[in-house]
Amino acid sequence: MRALLAFALAFVFSLLPSLSAMSASDYGSHAWSRAPLILRDGPGPAYDVIGEIAGEQEIRVLRCQKLWCNVAGPGGRGWTGKAAIDFGKDPHWPILDPDNQWPDLAGGEMCFYEGTHYTGRSFCADTGDVFQDLATWGWDNRISSVQVITPTSAALCRDRFFQSYCERIAESQPVLDQYLRRHLSSIRLY
Repeated sequence: MRALLAFALAFVFSLLPSLSAMSASDYGSHAWSRAPLILRDGPGPAYDVIGEIAGEQEIRVLRCQKLWCNVAGPGGRGWTGKAAIDFGKDPHWPILDPDNQWPDLAGGEMCFYEGTHYTGRSFCADTGDVFQDLATWGWDNRISSVQVITPTSAALCRDRFFQSYCERIAESQPVLDQYLRRHLSSIRLY
């Protein structure tokens, strides 16, 4: 019995150094904190504050509700406001065009294709168009390539209502990234 107890204690103590590393998750959607994230133990301001993640940090989004997401990153795991989370490739990915490289984004157009290299059935959209649920348009999990016709950018997301992994693109993609190709469920053009 003592040997079993000693083994169990040794096992528990061997896990202690890795417990802090478990707060940063290996699963979930890749994202960034745009500003410091106040972590709460539930989805709303009435819940207790349990930590904070600094701004411009790589995080994982574990799940989201309409206005709140459960995230993990350096500083812990908890619920935070969705508005301060960016699903871009890096923390400085522009939402619009801060350097004014494209002075008139209002006229931007992008086309989406079922096949790679701009083949198959397609549809085009303009800057400002939002598709919260591609299933309602018959396009859920069908898009394989994207062509920018006139300068614009778009957030392409795996889940409906921008709930999961998203990437912002501003250039034509003859073959979408493996995480997006035939996995898109929502799109927002900027």
